[in-house]
Amino acid sequence: MFDLTGKTALVTGAGQSVGAGIAAALAAQGCHVFVNDVVAERAEHTAAAIRATGAVATAVPFDVTDAEAVQASVDELGPIDILVNNAGNAGAHSFAPKQFVDMEPSEYARFVDVNLFGVMHCTRAVLVGMQARRWGRVITIASGAGTVGNRMGISAYGAAKGGAIAFMRHIAIESARRGVTANSLALGLMANTDGGAFTEQIAKTIPVGRLGTPADIGAACVWLASNEGAWVTGQTITIDGGSNPS
Repeated sequence: MFDLTGKTALVTGAGQSVGAGIAAALAAQGCHVFVNDVVAERAEHTAAAIRATGAVATAVPFDVTDAEAVQASVDELGPIDILVNNAGNAGAHSFAPKQFVDMEPSEYARFVDVNLFGVMHCTRAVLVGMQARRWGRVITIASGAGTVGNRMGISAYGAAKGGAIAFMRHIAIESARRGVTANSLALGLMANTDGGAFTEQIAKTIPVGRLGTPADIGAACVWLASNEGAWVTGQTITIDGGSNPS
């Protein structure tokens, strides 16, 4: 069950955090994982850690916001069976929450470029091949910010994530008869490496009593990528410890 032996997977933004966890989970099930990150050193660090376990991983640094770079890289890699659109936040830029009325229009792009256009660029680069081979999985790591409003000052980010979720629904329907599934995972609050009292305080607000981990998300990606997940498409699956039950 959940065997991915012989499959190839491209995980974007996988040099750290959730992306690294997803890459490790897919590799553990037999995938050859291509580890992408905009920072080459981060991509290689994750790939090396995966190889140390005996699994197969290759670092492939490129910027998902650069459509030509994405296409050139995918063309060089060869057939991709599984795409996980994980690159997000503010891309190579800093992510500072700010109320929308305090934002300048010039600040929108840092969120839209990576969280929406990056997803579109990478999906376009792999989708023709997936459809031709009549097998493929596209998984986009979205956010609860794309499905539920809040006061945190992340409206532009949420708008971009919401756009990516809508995009996946359309790709799912367009590709359903060609063996390709497309789904989104809407994440809740995730643990960071800093921990401390602030993290503990946030965890208390979550029904299950803890923040999410990369392993939580990696497991969901393994399921959606597998043959066992073949009848799941066009869905937005919330993984947030019960924070926003539907």
